[in-house]
Amino acid sequence: MEQYTKPTVLFVDMNSFFASCEQQVNFYLRDRPVAVCVYTGRQGCVIAPSIEAKKLGVRLGMRLDEATQSCPGLVPVEINAQRYREFHGAIIEVLRTFTPDVFPKSIDEVVVDLTRCQLMYKDVGEVARQIKSDIRTKVGDWLRCSIGIAPNAFLAKLGSGLQKPDGLVMITPETIDDVLKDLSLTDLPGIGQRMANRLQAQGILTPLDLRYALPERLRVVCNSIIGWHWHLRLNFGGEVELETVEYKSMQAMRTVSAGQRQSPEQLDELLQSLCLSLERRMIKQDVFCQDVTFYCRYHDGRNYCDEIKLPEPGQDSMELYTLIRQRFGRFQDVDRCEPILSCSIRSMSVSVSRFMPAQLVPFSLFENNTRKNTLRKAVYDVKAKFGSDKIMRATELRDHPVFRTVMGFGSIKDLDDDQNPF
Repeated sequence: MEQYTKPTVLFVDMNSFFASCEQQVNFYLRDRPVAVCVYTGRQGCVIAPSIEAKKLGVRLGMRLDEATQSCPGLVPVEINAQRYREFHGAIIEVLRTFTPDVFPKSIDEVVVDLTRCQLMYKDVGEVARQIKSDIRTKVGDWLRCSIGIAPNAFLAKLGSGLQKPDGLVMITPETIDDVLKDLSLTDLPGIGQRMANRLQAQGILTPLDLRYALPERLRVVCNSIIGWHWHLRLNFGGEVELETVEYKSMQAMRTVSAGQRQSPEQLDELLQSLCLSLERRMIKQDVFCQDVTFYCRYHDGRNYCDEIKLPEPGQDSMELYTLIRQRFGRFQDVDRCEPILSCSIRSMSVSVSRFMPAQLVPFSLFENNTRKNTLRKAVYDVKAKFGSDKIMRATELRDHPVFRTVMGFGSIKDLDDDQNPF
């Protein structure tokens, strides 16, 4: 196996990004515990605590009333997705002044690959320090990042999480064992508790055990190629999956406020908006879905999930919406339960998966959908060229759009999505 041992890959992890952006634009929030929330009512959920709030025990996912008990001085701030997109874009511009090989992995995480620029940069650590300085001077003086440096992105990401906030850690063949010996399996990126349990059941108890396990054994234990990938990453066998991968699924999710839960009409509009959001993304990627999943959570801890396999590949939002509503009705009739979209609902999501390229979608035996599919794509072409409000479907017309996007830290594929709330 060829060795790739030079630490030329940087993983830039912005610290408490959403909250830091709010502190950047509002001087009054600086040095105070801040919690970015979808809604700031007492039942609101903390999606991004500031560095100061984390030190006082506020955690991601806390309910706001619980968080304020833990931290009485907590300042709740409603999410501003467009603001974070703009800061993300400005940070990417700074990073691209160092190399064109910049790979955003999420809105607050970016891989910077200096492998092709080794003649330009003799000291990669100095480059990392310059990146920190340029982000502060060119984007925002309150923004901090932790940077990991390693021969591949996996180890660089691991390094970025070892010193927070504002850390800088380099992992090399000479230092990797010292780094791994104090960690648990779940400290490694991508290893959750279930995978850790599987590894430990086969005698792979620590990250060092994982590093020195034979690749053939890892393939068997993991029952997939991921075991081979971990062997490559931990033993400097080259880069794995640095490029942003194709969509495997798309999800649209919203958290619902107490006032909105009282209106069946608004809940129905919310479901339509989720389906419209997914329609827009599928059209942008020129794909149709074959699987649809609806999921919602309630305040008492219950949840409802319905997985639907479409009889034919789908893309139209109202067809997805109608199908989900029909399934609701059948479930409620059979189980004689309260409405799925009830006043106790806390959040809902719709996801689509098992994609098929639009060019490969077969003609329907019962209906000619070609003209409808072409028209749908033409509508979004017009939106992209002239603005999302210049041509709209009837279902997109709302007097008071009230639903806020739950903007996650995972995928960034839709950061440049048009700003139509539906």
